Amino acid sequence: MTHSLSPNLLTLAHWMAGEFSNHQQAAARPSLFAHIHVYFRPLPFDFFSAIGFYSEQVYDYDLWSPYRQGVHRLVDRGGSVYIENYSLEDSIRFAGASRYAEILQTISHDVIKRRDHCSMVFQRDGEQYLGGVEPGNNCLIPRDGKLTYLVSEVVLTSTTWDSRDRGFDPDTHEYVWGSEHGHLCFVKLKSFANELPPLP
Repeated sequence: MTHSLSPNLLTLAHWMAGEFSNHQQAAARPSLFAHIHVYFRPLPFDFFSAIGFYSEQVYDYDLWSPYRQGVHRLVDRGGSVYIENYSLEDSIRFAGASRYAEILQTISHDVIKRRDHCSMVFQRDGEQYLGGVEPGNNCLIPRDGKLTYLVSEVVLTSTTWDSRDRGFDPDTHEYVWGSEHGHLCFVKLKSFANELPPLP
């Protein structure tokens, strides 16, 4: 039931729901940052019987070829919110679902698979949420033939999404891949919060 959703989880969802762009960052430092759009589009509530999102990350010059796609389920854990992450089978079939409801509605449970140990944990810190991969260094990602574990850091406000993803060697904990120039800094261009249950 939607009325049992905590204000903490609902606030996080309302702030996440939107289209974000790092245009300002890319324009200021074009040799270091590509222009990227990040979308978090709410899924129908009955998909998970909980708040869920479909996400896309795309380069501005090619909106139909996302380089990252996912499905996410928000779970209240008292003082924190867990965001379960799911991959999509044949994900390119769902490109554009962040912008077109008719594509979003084609996503079904039989095309998603839970990414074990890759949930994000968000905690409120004043007027922002701080997020990171669940503890354990077990969110494993192959990169260039080498297995790495993901360290993902997010700072979310009502109007911004700053993130940095990096991969590290599971044995030596040495840096292998990811942003060398700090966080990607996104500003919300459009909100989809009206597609979520209202704040109390």
